[in-house]
Amino acid sequence: MNRQATIRIGTRDSELATWQAKQVAKELQELGHETELVFVKSEGDLDLTTPLTEMGGKGVFTKALDDAQLNHVIDIAVHSFKDLPTENPLPLKVAAVMERADPRDSLVAPAGTDFLEDTSYRATIATSSNRRRAQWLHRYPHHEIVNIRGNVNTRLEKVHANDWDGAIFAAAGLQRIDLGHHISEYLDWMVSAAAQGAMAVMIRDGDSKMENIVSQLNHDKTALCTAVERDFLHDMEAGCSAPVGAFAVIDDEELHFKAVALTLDGRKQYDFEKRVSVGKAGDLGHAAAQALLRQGAGKIIEEMRSE
Repeated sequence: MNRQATIRIGTRDSELATWQAKQVAKELQELGHETELVFVKSEGDLDLTTPLTEMGGKGVFTKALDDAQLNHVIDIAVHSFKDLPTENPLPLKVAAVMERADPRDSLVAPAGTDFLEDTSYRATIATSSNRRRAQWLHRYPHHEIVNIRGNVNTRLEKVHANDWDGAIFAAAGLQRIDLGHHISEYLDWMVSAAAQGAMAVMIRDGDSKMENIVSQLNHDKTALCTAVERDFLHDMEAGCSAPVGAFAVIDDEELHFKAVALTLDGRKQYDFEKRVSVGKAGDLGHAAAQALLRQGAGKIIEEMRSE
């Protein structure tokens, strides 16, 4: 592909996915490249009723884009990085990790958050994430969790249409499409998913021209932090259905890393937290996983597999 050829950018067609792809397109255009968005429907977009935990894990949102890329229908694909499996047997690779947006989870509570202070009230909270479910129940064991599926807009509609007290959303997803005003409270206490808030740009292996172009979009600090988080996730052998969280941030040349693993009911929680110099951060995700596994966190993953 020469410099003047149009770069075909594959994306899911939700408003959020489109926003993300347009951001990549904008940065590529600023580098002098012409771009075109190519919309691809994923299984996760077509089936809005089956819980994500029953649909095969992270690949539910990425397989269709992978196929389009392998069949040369698109040149690059834009993903929410947290949706990508930590192991990829396909001849595809991440060539750039974009600068991370707000990594936090947030609560959308249409009638307000006063109910959080009432320990006798049995609130109903919606989420399709076992990670969010487990951490919420660890903090609010008297609440009930219900499943919710769909893109950001669909889930917002469901929250307002049902008698639920609230639903949990990634803050970045709401903020990126100007829906941040729906956020009732930021869940600073909740450990986010590995790579939450970051976007990844995928290319085909061996496509050196695309790699030279796309690599210019890489944000080094985000790439390092998400690599540590995903190393932890990989070593825990935990996909998106596992109640596991990991978050790293760089502050004053130190990388601060927090990780958590919980039983589905939230009753048992394993924690890891450490600060190291950026230069020594390379193995921190692996070390964190080993520490939690030694504590007994591996039983959580085994129990999920048996179920």
